[in-house]
Amino acid sequence: MVAPSPHRASPVPAVLVGAHGHGRWHLENVARATRAGVPVRLAGICDTRPLTAEQRVLAGDVPVGPRLAELLEVTGPGIAIVSTPIHTHAGLALTAARAGSDVLLEKPPTPTLAGFEQLAADLAGTGRLCQVGFQSLGSRALPQVRALVADGAIGEVLGIGAAGAWQRDAAYYGRAPWAGRRSLDGVPVVDGALTNPFAHATATALAIDGAAAVADVQVELYRANPIEADDTSCLRVVTDRGTEVTVAVTLCADRDVEPYLVVHGTRGRITLHYRPGLVRLERGGEVSTTEHPATDLLEDLVASVREPGRPVLVPLAATRAFMQVVEAVRLATEPLEVPSAHRRVGTAGVHPHVVVPGVADAVERAAADRALFSELGLPWARAGAGAARG
Repeated sequence: MVAPSPHRASPVPAVLVGAHGHGRWHLENVARATRAGVPVRLAGICDTRPLTAEQRVLAGDVPVGPRLAELLEVTGPGIAIVSTPIHTHAGLALTAARAGSDVLLEKPPTPTLAGFEQLAADLAGTGRLCQVGFQSLGSRALPQVRALVADGAIGEVLGIGAAGAWQRDAAYYGRAPWAGRRSLDGVPVVDGALTNPFAHATATALAIDGAAAVADVQVELYRANPIEADDTSCLRVVTDRGTEVTVAVTLCADRDVEPYLVVHGTRGRITLHYRPGLVRLERGGEVSTTEHPATDLLEDLVASVREPGRPVLVPLAATRAFMQVVEAVRLATEPLEVPSAHRRVGTAGVHPHVVVPGVADAVERAAADRALFSELGLPWARAGAGAARG
């Protein structure tokens, strides 16, 4: 029997779970993919809050409801895009999978390593696909960097550094009860700079290394905002391959530093700006830059749904090393408060925001020197801040 042409087959129905916050991006992305001819259509929206008028226009006349299981009975199984608070990911993903849907699950997949292991086991029992929303891991820049390293373009790898600096104001932390929290009503949330907004930095570094697990983790957590979680953080990881990875990030930037990774070698270095897919190779005084497209993870999941046996780009199992880092952050002591003498209120933009002067330079120095904040001589940093070692 000849299989039906994928061009004539019906589009895969997609239910969006969580239309607010980052879910708005997913709503727009489904619409974009449909317009581009990707065989997917929005079939329903699950959210406990009413849609805005603008969201309603994007959604059209699809059913909207607060209970995922009931909504899936109406829409039928297809793809469930789970973009909800971190601590709700596992339950909703499993509900969708047990109803017969494949899942696109936002990062981090769970707030705890034990929860991750349980989710992996439960999803395996359903036989459904689960793609984790690390969009940077869909970039073709990653295999390019790995190929350069494998070919010896920069000699022996000494380590990987990563940096990122953004500004987030009080509205960012007030957007939801779980924002900026380490836990909520006794349930782990782990919504810190390392584990949520800059999660891609760590996950991408681990993917470049090809790490299946983390052998050792050191973290330093700081906060300049009146929150529970970290807004300025760094970590040093040693992977199971023996590679040292250092990541330094902040949401209290005095200037923006779009996140990037540096693979340091004995004969040069490779810099990856993973959001635009730019790869810069420096060796022997010569510099070359190439740009690489990315595969959208929803499109990739649709292709795997329609081609049984085709693996997804970011399966749940591939994120376990990242989850070991999340666990280290979760188990760390409370973030150290940046003293008032070393922070100020910035007024650029719509809302005031807390700024740590010099922090953008600090994250870049950390990536260049593969050093923790406490090793850079910063006046507000100290060894053991929010310490965890695993």
